[in-house]
Amino acid sequence: MRKSAFFAKKLHISQYFTTFAPEKYKKLMKLRLFITLFSLCFLCASLLAQDLSTAQPQLFTADNSFFDPTKKVEQEEYHFSAPWRFEVGYTQLNHRAMDTATLYLHGMRVGATVDFILPRHFSIQTGALLTLSYGLQNQHWPSMTEESAQVNILKHNIVQLQLTIPARAYYTIKVWKKLNFFVYGGPQLQFGLTSYDIINKDQISSLTLDWVTQQGILTESHDRYVAKEYWRTSIQMGVGGGFEWDRFRLQAGYDFGLNNIFRAPTLPTQKTNEWTWMTTFSYKF
Repeated sequence: MRKSAFFAKKLHISQYFTTFAPEKYKKLMKLRLFITLFSLCFLCASLLAQDLSTAQPQLFTADNSFFDPTKKVEQEEYHFSAPWRFEVGYTQLNHRAMDTATLYLHGMRVGATVDFILPRHFSIQTGALLTLSYGLQNQHWPSMTEESAQVNILKHNIVQLQLTIPARAYYTIKVWKKLNFFVYGGPQLQFGLTSYDIINKDQISSLTLDWVTQQGILTESHDRYVAKEYWRTSIQMGVGGGFEWDRFRLQAGYDFGLNNIFRAPTLPTQKTNEWTWMTTFSYKF
């Protein structure tokens, strides 16, 4: 009975507002809607705050040692090793001459090297490599034939074999995963085993050939080291660099000749320095 009376009384009040005070009824409904929306927003904010409060410990427990200035950087553990490599590649030798003909030789270098691993990304490399190269040099002489004013040519086909012993310091920088970039510098010794001069006399007259021979120029095929035209030893200083991926290495460099290798100058100013450019590929075992 009390519930029915309460609902009946509530119904009479709502009928009263809708009948006699419609404006007040609209304001009342807007107030109720505002209170309902505000309550929902407050409830959602409370739930979101609870979620953030439960997730917050994970944020604070994250490793923030990167921002700690007192933390000491852990150094990589060093282990000495001496891996060896098989190396093969292209090389170009330039006999840079003064007051004599310049000669370019192109060839292949093959051999083995060993790397002595040092701390702080340094290493020392040495080894033994053979360089087989070939070059062509045309020597021009004035014609000794009266009826001809043409220039005679004495062709020199040079086949050269050398032993190279490097002593280089390497510095390696890690780029990404197993990819490394490195630079190197240091001396190398090139020792000539043979430098055979195959002479072609097809474009020189007999009179001119006799005159050239009288000047002390060799006109028969010979070894230039045995004939004491050139010194066997060339001391060079080189720089270079390259990239390394796992066991594979690609490098290029230039070696500058420091000593004169021309042994039999006809003029006091004649000299020859041997410069070497190379690019090689190697595999580490």
